[in-house]
This record gives sequence, C-alpha cells and structure tokens, in this order.
Amino acid sequence: MMTSGQLAGILHVISQVTPSPGWRVEARGADGSVRRFFRLHPERELAMGLGLAGASCIAILPAVDGARELAEARACFLIGSHLHARHVQVPAPLGYDPGSGLVVFADLGDTLLHGMVREQGTAGAMGWYREAVQLLARFQVQGRAGFEVGWCCDTQHYDRSLMLERESGYFLERFWQGYLGMNLPASGLRTEFEVLADRVAEEPSDYLLHRDFQSRNLMVHQGRLWVIDFQGARLGPLAYDLAALLLDPYVSLTSDQQGELMDGYLDEIGRYISLDRARFVAGYYYMALQRNLQILGAFGYLTTVRNKPFFRDYIPPALHTLHDLLSQPDGRRFPRLRSIAAGACEALCRKESQEKDPTP
Repeated sequence: MMTSGQLAGILHVISQVTPSPGWRVEARGADGSVRRFFRLHPERELAMGLGLAGASCIAILPAVDGARELAEARACFLIGSHLHARHVQVPAPLGYDPGSGLVVFADLGDTLLHGMVREQGTAGAMGWYREAVQLLARFQVQGRAGFEVGWCCDTQHYDRSLMLERESGYFLERFWQGYLGMNLPASGLRTEFEVLADRVAEEPSDYLLHRDFQSRNLMVHQGRLWVIDFQGARLGPLAYDLAALLLDPYVSLTSDQQGELMDGYLDEIGRYISLDRARFVAGYYYMALQRNLQILGAFGYLTTVRNKPFFRDYIPPALHTLHDLLSQPDGRRFPRLRSIAAGACEALCRKESQEKDPTP
C-alpha cells in the first residue's frame, strides 16, 4: 500500500498533467463518469519502490471535492479492498487519500469485454461470457461475505424507493421527456411502476449487487475477466446483475445465447447457495424489465445532459429489448407501459428522421 507521501507525490504529478521526474502521466476517458482518470507510468526504480514491479497504475480523482464525491471515492477504495481480499477479480487497490478522494489501483490495461465482442462477435466471445457468469456468482456471494453497508456511498440496499425514483421514474424523466421530448402520460403508469417494484421487491435481496454489471465494466487482462466500476455496490437481488449482463445493449446477445448463459449462471450460483431455479426464472423477467427502464433513463441523461453522444447509438437496441419484454405474456400486467414503449418506438423513429433531414 502506498504511503501518504507517495500519494501526495501522485497528486502533484496529476495536478501538473505534464511529465515529471520519474513519472509519465496520461489523462484517460471515463464513459459516463465525471471522475477524472489518469494512467501513471513510473520509471523502473520508482515503480519498484511503490511495489508496482515496473507496471503502470490508474489514479482516480473526483471531479469536485464535495461530500458526495468524496463518499464515492471512499466507497470505491473500501469496496475494492474488500473484493480483492475476498479473491473476487478486481484491480488491486494501491492507495487512498481521504482528503482529496484520490484512489489508486493497479492498471488492467484497455481491453473491455465489449471490445472483445466487437472483434470476435457474440458467438466468438461466448467463452468470455461463460467466465463472466461465474465471476458474477462469485461477486454476489463471496463478495457479500463480510461486506459492510457502511461502505456504501449511495443507498445501502436496492429497494422499492430506488426503483421508483431512479429507475422507472428516471426512465420517464430522462428518456421519455428529456430525450424524446414527450409529455407526461395520463394516469395509470405510476400504478404499474409500483406493481413492478413490488414484484421485484419479493425476491431475496441479501446479496452483493453491482448494479451495472455489463460488458463495459468487465475487463480482459492476463487471460481473465476483471470487474471494475464497483463503487455503487450495495445489497440487492441476484437476478438484476444477470439481467444487466444478458440484456446489455452494447452487445445484443441472441435469445439462445442468453438462455445458455442463464443455465450456466444457475449452475454456478448453485455451487454457493441453494436456489429454486423456477422461482429465479420467474422473478428474472421483472428484474430485467426494471433494469431496462434504468438503462434507457441513463442513456437519455448521458446523451442530453452530459452531452455524451457515444450512448445515443445504444438507445435503439435498449428500446427494442423493452418492447420485446413487454410483448411477453407477463407484459400483459403493464398495458400502460406497453403503450408507452410503442409510443417511444414511434417517437424515436421520428426523432432520427428529423435529425437526418432537419428541413421542415
């Protein structure tokens, strides 16, 4: 672990963002995060003194030093340290400075699971996905052992209030209104969101939940998969993270591939806990629906508010998944949401047409 003096040195290097004696620094991008990421290359002698054996490291700083941002940095370090100690594949934590929120991890390189899929196709990447469901089960169960909710920077549990305010409500505010520019729908939709949240809340929820376990938060390094972006972890149900992986709009796995991975996950999680497979599968549908609403809300927000056009391309597959989910028999419980999904598809087509040809 780095000393306070070594961390202060890293802070100085980052603040200059220029070559410094013993260091080479690169600013890095960060998907949807506002945190600042840097790759630091220490010279060999300095690297050995830091215990890096000549390897680079990743330094992360909050965008601002507000209480919320510092709490997120604390969670990142404490949860990462816990997972690393529990032998869950996460980057090794190297140091943390509470005053600035600086967190330093071992560098896993640049290869995301998403990148492997783009190179190999979903069929070619199925070996990685089989490993991913094994890693997920280990994260959820082994990561839960000894986990302290006091480490959480957000809510401590995935609960009904979060679902209504920051997933289904987020979908309405940031996607339906913010991205598509549609008016709030007539009454009845809030009731359906409550029905959905109540059904999700019936599932056992004393496991470790990542809440964004998808191909851009899984890295390939030294022939293995590693989990990143875990600072938002909290206690929650098993199926949510599986839905995030299988319904990932960055990848679009086929239904057969999803079925194979579902079976593989159930086999793997069964090594750790006793599980009613039929009940899990029944609950998975509602968890997938809830997750998909969150995805669309997030993509709407990141595109329109954060001005990150990268996410725009993945709105159509996410909306297609929502439509497909609601077309299943269980979707009959949500007629207002079905109508909203159909209206969203039409509105998205109009929006894309107008953007291609803005002339009236």
